[in-house]
Amino acid sequence: MTPLRIKPALLQIHSVLGLAAALILALMGLTGAVMSFEDEIQAGLNASLAHVAPRVEAPLAPSELVARLQADPEAGKVAAITLSRDPTAAVRIRFARGEDGGRPTSALVDPYNGRMLGPISGEAFFATVRRLHRWLLLPGDGNGAGRQITGAAVLGVVVLLITGLVLRWPRRAGSTTLWLKPQLGLNGRGLHRSLHSVIGTWVLPVYLVMALTGLSYSYAWYKDGLTALLAPASSGASMPGKAPREGRSGSADAKPVALDLVWATLREQIGDRFAVMQLTLPTGVGTAVRVRTWPSEAHDGRRDEFRIDGATGRLLAAERYADKTVGERALARILDIHRGSILGWPGQFVFMLAAALMPLFGITGVLLYVSRRRLRRRPEPARTIQLAPGE
Repeated sequence: MTPLRIKPALLQIHSVLGLAAALILALMGLTGAVMSFEDEIQAGLNASLAHVAPRVEAPLAPSELVARLQADPEAGKVAAITLSRDPTAAVRIRFARGEDGGRPTSALVDPYNGRMLGPISGEAFFATVRRLHRWLLLPGDGNGAGRQITGAAVLGVVVLLITGLVLRWPRRAGSTTLWLKPQLGLNGRGLHRSLHSVIGTWVLPVYLVMALTGLSYSYAWYKDGLTALLAPASSGASMPGKAPREGRSGSADAKPVALDLVWATLREQIGDRFAVMQLTLPTGVGTAVRVRTWPSEAHDGRRDEFRIDGATGRLLAAERYADKTVGERALARILDIHRGSILGWPGQFVFMLAAALMPLFGITGVLLYVSRRRLRRRPEPARTIQLAPGE
């Protein structure tokens, strides 16, 4: 295929793919923008409940805290505990699914007496937004068709970025003005083309990072390949003792967990070297308790992870962030890279703006396609033939 025919073919691919995925990508962009500052928004919504008055006495140990909560038959079974070293911070409790299989709920609890402070505001909203972002709210969630559709759409983003870059490559490729300055003085098709191509150039690196990291949540083969590339030593390995997926809270085969033994093992391993700790209890037949600790209040990928036998207190496995290679740290922080928070709040803000701009490319792309079709259908003006005298 000659160079003169490559661009029309790429334009056809770009147009058809963009039209097919426009609505899905717009939804994913908007929902991603909403979730960009989820932690900060939830902290603001729950500010009145998230803090308690500091006391002279020490906070309750997790085992005592759970025992007091489970004494209330209406409280539900505790599935996870998130506590902070901050003496004024409330403890976050996530309860297991009920017998009806309903969505788990969370609440804030006073760490000194186990008193329920209230449910966490905004949790259900962000859970719905997350399901829309990842699976389009289709049945089956991660095991349904929604995951395949969003995964295909993200693959389409990569193709759109590559074809779009080739299509808009100017003759004077070194001109910054041609690349980055939109022509806002134009009208109609010219303005739509300028907005589509120039702003697309601005956000192209961000979209490429979002797509290449987001694919790891859609396809196992991609995640395995990324692991083999960045962390070949850990490729195919997983932390032993992993608890089964959360099931119904009333499982008759569930074994009791001695949180006092788990807590004693944790104190031996890390002491007070953490800012936030999350203990996830087994809800099935296993006894492995998953523990994650963070060095700061930010729940990002810079965390240590342990698995401890809840029946004996024996340490089953430990993964410390400080011991990871550069590639393993990149894999651990792939969500932080995906949403830009690895660059701090400025990066997070830039990624949020880029995600919020996703509908712009769907709208301008449709307008450009429609106007191009109209131009092709417009009849050519009739030519007047001048006849010489005597003809």
